[in-house]
Amino acid sequence: MASQIPFTQPYRQPARQLSTDPRNELHPHVDHFIGIDVGTGSARACIMNDQGDIVGLASENIGLWQPQTGYYEQSTTDIWHCICSSVRRAMAQHNIDSSTIRGIGFDATCSLAVFSQDTDKPVCITGPNFDNRDGNDRNVILWLDHRPVQETNKINATKHNLLRYVGGKMSIEMEIPKVLWLKNNMPKELFDRCKFYDLTDALTHIATGSETRSFCSVVCKQGFVPVGVDGSVKGWQEDFLKSIGLEELCEDNFKRMGGVDKVNGRYLTAGELVGTLSEKSASDMGLPPGIAVGSGVIDAYAGWIGTVGAKVSLSSETLNTEAPKNDVSQAFTRLAAVAGTSTCHLAMSREPVFVNGVWGPYRDVLLPEYWMAEGGQSATGELLKHVIETHPAFNEAHSVAKTFNTNIYDYLNEHLREMAEKEGVPHISYLGRHFFFYGDLFGNRSPIADPNMKGSVVGLSSDKSLDGLALYYYATMEFIALQTHQIVSAMNSSGHIISSIFMSGSQCQNDILMQLIAAACDMPVLIPRYVHAAVVHGAAMLGAKAASTDKEGKSEPLWDIMDRLSKAGKMVSPTKDEKLKKLLQTKYKVFLEQCESQQRYRKEVDEAVEGWREAK
Repeated sequence: MASQIPFTQPYRQPARQLSTDPRNELHPHVDHFIGIDVGTGSARACIMNDQGDIVGLASENIGLWQPQTGYYEQSTTDIWHCICSSVRRAMAQHNIDSSTIRGIGFDATCSLAVFSQDTDKPVCITGPNFDNRDGNDRNVILWLDHRPVQETNKINATKHNLLRYVGGKMSIEMEIPKVLWLKNNMPKELFDRCKFYDLTDALTHIATGSETRSFCSVVCKQGFVPVGVDGSVKGWQEDFLKSIGLEELCEDNFKRMGGVDKVNGRYLTAGELVGTLSEKSASDMGLPPGIAVGSGVIDAYAGWIGTVGAKVSLSSETLNTEAPKNDVSQAFTRLAAVAGTSTCHLAMSREPVFVNGVWGPYRDVLLPEYWMAEGGQSATGELLKHVIETHPAFNEAHSVAKTFNTNIYDYLNEHLREMAEKEGVPHISYLGRHFFFYGDLFGNRSPIADPNMKGSVVGLSSDKSLDGLALYYYATMEFIALQTHQIVSAMNSSGHIISSIFMSGSQCQNDILMQLIAAACDMPVLIPRYVHAAVVHGAAMLGAKAASTDKEGKSEPLWDIMDRLSKAGKMVSPTKDEKLKKLLQTKYKVFLEQCESQQRYRKEVDEAVEGWREAK
């Protein structure tokens, strides 16, 4: 079929041809690529043309089950249905000819998906019965599921050398603790039949039938150490798995986790060709079979792909698409901040850089031989939402925002500007000069890596008015900006060379927050054209890389694809106002004191109450 991508006919750019219909009208032929992003709450599909423009975008909400507190479950059957519905609707938006689709790329949350080795069917991960007699095919333990507390503690107590490559401790969000929980709770005969995937690898498996795994998945979230790093021979660390009680996973050269590369398994960097779309999966999506499918990545990493390749002229207010070609070394200076419910901070380096409280360094996960580091804020969008919705003036603010036909964030931003004008102050930051909010209400991911961190406020008043809400809201944005500065500073002091921040996500639309981040970090913040779709745009670039594979298995470098297909955005420059700089520098000192003193106070109090429970 003409729509198939045989290995002998790689996609070449530019791929525009003129064809004539029976009425002699000229229609340029345009190749398209599909990006699929599976987030915590929805699956999205975008159609990207060969110039990097998004010409179709659709999403579908994913089912989420919470059988008990701290448990979060999903179903690959449901997720696949949502993916296929999104693809069909995105294609229909502009009546895209399915024969023009050349490649597909996936990204997904770092969740654990479980299938049967015998039947390749989903294995129910819901206890206590772990069966699907009631139709329960929930086989995904979501990243934010916190059931394996004891298992995580046991893993970190080993102090195994591989923990150096996950920031010093394996997070409860990662997948090995969840596998260990299943072993400790599943019937043995059922656990012994299970095989395990990161969710994005499960999706490429469903799409192609291939058992290929992505380095992004196994290195970042499953304790895989690439061959040659610290003497790693097979990638999977046999002594580690045996020490935590998962010796079964070592059998048959780690077959149940994906095997050993080039022995009984295959591992690829981002976008390398996994295989082609199977007959069944093609039918599900409404596409022809044989389309190239690229190795997937974790969703935040797709945000890096979708943002940091843009050409930048730092003397201009826009990202200059006419600038000279980007060199990959420019990526080392660019931090990708993927902001949603939480925020992930991703940086690339030529050599491994170890940073306390920052996950990684991870080799080969995006570009071969290069290293990635992943910091993060446990809650940013969720923190803003929490602060606003728990304030006494929330209902009033929500009603007023609806009256003005705007969202509550834009309304509060305008209210802050009006307050500053009314009080005759030079900047809205002046309004919050004596309000000090430390916002780790959901624990700290980076750079403290302390899940027990909480919030604190200095300057709290009894003000229940809209002004009081606006001030609290401003202080929350200031906290997010100051903590971003703390993370960037920690990474740079350890060896990174970050000098700009490439944002993506809905928070990019918050102009005051973007200005605060630029001012607090004293570096430009770059906002992509596709604010809401930077992640799924990055996934589509994985499809473009897969489609470029030739008969020798070589493909266009991912960085070249990013350089070619990234779109212009806009830049928020750091402030030149010396008074504002001085204020934020002073507030940063207080921020650090709040961070450090909280840890000190908790330690002193714990020492004071030591033995109380035993005495009672």
